[in-house]
Amino acid sequence: MEEEEEEALCYLDRVLEEEEVFDYGDGELDPITPIHRQFKGGIEKGLEMKKLVLSGFLASEEIYINQLEALLLPMRPLKATATTSQPVLTIQQIKTIFYKIQDIFEIHKEFYDALLPNIQQWDEKVTVGHLFQKLASQLGVYKAFVDNYKVALETAEKCSQANSQFQKISENLKVKGPKDSKDCTTTISMEALLYKPIDRVTRSTLVLHDLLKHTPKDHPDFPLLQDALRISQNFLSSINEEIDPRRTAVTTPKGEARQLVKDGFLVEVSESSRKLRHVFLFTDLLLCAKMKKTSVGRHQQYECKWYIPLADLTFQTLDDSDSPTSIQVLPEHELEEMKIKISVLKNEIQKEKKAPKGQSRVERLRKKMNEQESWLLTHSPTIPFRIHNKHGKSYLFLLSSDYERAEWRESIQKLQKKDLQACVLSSVELQVLTSSCFKLRTVHNIPVTSNKDDEETPGLYGFLHVIVHSAKGFKESANLYCTLEVDSYGYFVSKAKTRVFRDTTEPQWNEEFEIELEGSQQLRILCYETCYDKSMLNKDDNEIVDKIMGKGQVQLDPQTVQSKNWHMDVIEMNGIKVEFSMKFTSRDLSLKRTLSKKQSGVFGVKINVVTKRERSKVPYIVRQCIEEVEKRGIDEVGIYRISGVATDIQALKASFDTNTKDILMMLSDMDINAIAGTLKLYFRELPEPLLTDRLHPAFMEGIALSDPAAKENCMMHLLRSLPDPNLMTFLTLLEHLKRVAEKEPVNKMSLHNLGTVFGPTLLRPSEAEIAKTQHITSASDIWSHDVMAQVQVLLYYLQHPPISFAELKRNTLYFSTDV
Repeated sequence: MEEEEEEALCYLDRVLEEEEVFDYGDGELDPITPIHRQFKGGIEKGLEMKKLVLSGFLASEEIYINQLEALLLPMRPLKATATTSQPVLTIQQIKTIFYKIQDIFEIHKEFYDALLPNIQQWDEKVTVGHLFQKLASQLGVYKAFVDNYKVALETAEKCSQANSQFQKISENLKVKGPKDSKDCTTTISMEALLYKPIDRVTRSTLVLHDLLKHTPKDHPDFPLLQDALRISQNFLSSINEEIDPRRTAVTTPKGEARQLVKDGFLVEVSESSRKLRHVFLFTDLLLCAKMKKTSVGRHQQYECKWYIPLADLTFQTLDDSDSPTSIQVLPEHELEEMKIKISVLKNEIQKEKKAPKGQSRVERLRKKMNEQESWLLTHSPTIPFRIHNKHGKSYLFLLSSDYERAEWRESIQKLQKKDLQACVLSSVELQVLTSSCFKLRTVHNIPVTSNKDDEETPGLYGFLHVIVHSAKGFKESANLYCTLEVDSYGYFVSKAKTRVFRDTTEPQWNEEFEIELEGSQQLRILCYETCYDKSMLNKDDNEIVDKIMGKGQVQLDPQTVQSKNWHMDVIEMNGIKVEFSMKFTSRDLSLKRTLSKKQSGVFGVKINVVTKRERSKVPYIVRQCIEEVEKRGIDEVGIYRISGVATDIQALKASFDTNTKDILMMLSDMDINAIAGTLKLYFRELPEPLLTDRLHPAFMEGIALSDPAAKENCMMHLLRSLPDPNLMTFLTLLEHLKRVAEKEPVNKMSLHNLGTVFGPTLLRPSEAEIAKTQHITSASDIWSHDVMAQVQVLLYYLQHPPISFAELKRNTLYFSTDV
């Protein structure tokens, strides 16, 4: 850490009289020890936190002003000598090196002098937003500085080489310490000081984010700070490429600036266990680091685990004998159970936030949730990404998506096209590079909910309808298909796949999918070429994979997607354009059960009406869909989880509703995921759940019983209380789902997975029942309130020995109390 940053931290410690600090001088927040832990009261208003944020920022402003002043100090004597017979620099050189420094100094001095008294005489009515607004409006001066920055550095370097006097000046500039500092001055180079404005402006939005977070929305500062943030963000995005601090990292063996190209958190398999690593791709090497534990209030630090020069890096595939079979893949039900625990914790946190003294408990719950989400993030990826050092060993990462694997591979291969030289870093060079990772990184936090601010978009919960229309831009005919992925709990999950459009350069899929979202914020589309010639297939880390032709992603902006109309968009990927449309249905709407106006159909019609009309014990639609799935879908990976094409599902729905004669022909020709989707849709659209509204509260109470005997008697009594058509249909579905789960090694669908898919569909109450529930305010609340219990109810019956309809009806108590 640089000396002045150490100084800033010491000074902040005194100003705030706290051990735990946000260092705005460096632009980084310490995520391990948030300062608000120190506060027992007043945190809700946020104004105490606001004062602390401002105090910290003011301290760093003082240091920044002193740095600018140190830079200006030699300017006047240099100007004075410029007109003499022995000039150190010419007037033009002085203008170039010190361009706009005086203006930047004056802007910040004026801002500091105006802000200081507001903090010294702090009360809740103090307004500072106008000062930040004015500061943001003067960012144009920084634009001029940035445009000149490279030339200023080059000029200063040339002048140092040509003039030993200037070299001595430029290497020994004195920066004053803060007023209360014991150390009067520190020595710093001109090059380092010229970088300070760049460093400052790239982090200008951080303090505004934090001030907004701790400013009540009805405070007069709020709109002014919002405006300042908007101006700053627009400014930064307009010049982002020019001021990228990664440009000035460390030099490569060829003397070029070593830049950070990409970084992110990846799961490494090391010594047969999974470790979360932060991986950094530089222009000439790949570095794998882990976060070191540091003492309270200090910066995070990285420890280098290994690095590979890109000149030595290959994606060598393994021999079968060396295949990564030792990777322990957890059963999916364990991941699902962890999701359930996380959801329960989220609900508890929301409740505690509303409680009068819930803040300390919220912190404990957040910590627990962070641990559980990190566990999920570490144990969910299964896609291997192996890299090899041709002079050494191989390393294995596990990723959650083909998207990431392609992204990392492409980034590395693009850099390898350049004339790279192998490098060996000395321990000092490695330490310098690893230390720089903290400043250079672009991904700051592990992607878990507990690392997000409460004000951040929580993501979308509900159903996303996506139509994949067509694609253009392929140079040669190929067999093409697309897959759709959305993020869930910090990693990406594949949710749908189009059919293969064969031998074409312009595929026209026009397929619609309904994708369930769990707090999702991004949709990814990947375009693949299927290779039917097995000898031509790529072998990727011992996996046979189709070739990725293009990939792209879009942000799921709630305002854009939540309109009732379809929103059409185009994703450009490697010269390929994929056209798609999407719209979103929130859980509030998707949870509604409504009675069909066409009582002659089967969808949205009471189950006893359908069975009576058909003179059957189980509706025809249920029997036929189950039969077809068992005939040709029981080995299908993700059956009942992967979405079918929505248009196919709607076609089947219409056929069943009108009792079309060729329904059996349609079923035999239809994609099996569409048939599975039709069965789920039938249960979802029943006007009341299969296990009935009347018994819903009792099912919720029964599953919560601790005593096994009491639970057994209760759960069997509830089944016996169902109307006969409901019970027969439920038992038929139950046995079918058990048969599907027997094929889990092939189809990857365990009882837990099936319970997650079908639980809410079979038990979720109708609107009328929700309205009766006093303590639940909306359909989305009942989702979060009951969904986990609904899954557990179905799971209970799925794990139970076979249940006979006749036996159940014969026994008053299905089991004795001696369980």
